[in-house]
Amino acid sequence: MPQGVPTTIPDDGLTTRERRNRPLIMVHTGPGKGKSTAAFGLAMRGWNQGFSIGVFQFVKSAKWRIGEQTVLERLGELHEETGEGGPVTWHKMGSGWSWSRKAGTEEDHAADAAEGWAEIKRALAEERHDLYVLDEFTYPMKWGWVDVDDVVSALTSRPGRQHVVITGRHADPRLVEAANLVTEMGQVKHPMEVGQKGQRGIEW
Repeated sequence: MPQGVPTTIPDDGLTTRERRNRPLIMVHTGPGKGKSTAAFGLAMRGWNQGFSIGVFQFVKSAKWRIGEQTVLERLGELHEETGEGGPVTWHKMGSGWSWSRKAGTEEDHAADAAEGWAEIKRALAEERHDLYVLDEFTYPMKWGWVDVDDVVSALTSRPGRQHVVITGRHADPRLVEAANLVTEMGQVKHPMEVGQKGQRGIEW
């Protein structure tokens, strides 16, 4: 099979192996679908390598239970039962607030988001996980509930070998600049835009 060859080699003093093995800040943003799905795919790959996985889900309702949560929590149970893979923890940060911000008050949401971020900072300082999925975390930053500069500072100064992937639209330019890997997912076509429904059981 053809081997990928980079067009340029960074002048950072690192070997290819060192560059591949460094901990990454990853951002999945853009208007297209699949940002969270791709992040959870990374989590499953990490679990298979024995990573400790920490998921911090910010915007979706606390009453929802997406398919990836069921799978990853079951993988965490499998790890506890057999030692296979790695441990998994799943946190729903906030009180069920969503895109419309209907549940609770603006102050409630802001306080919940701030406490969620504070917990992530504690986890980073303690090096609890190998891979963090901060799902829909761009929104608390966009709405001013979490300070972007504080996020960038904490992520870029985190100790050890902790990978972090952040999902959501409208990623702040400061976060994009600090990240090692940024993927923007563009929307070309969506079945709901032409009156078609997705297959049953698939969350679009």
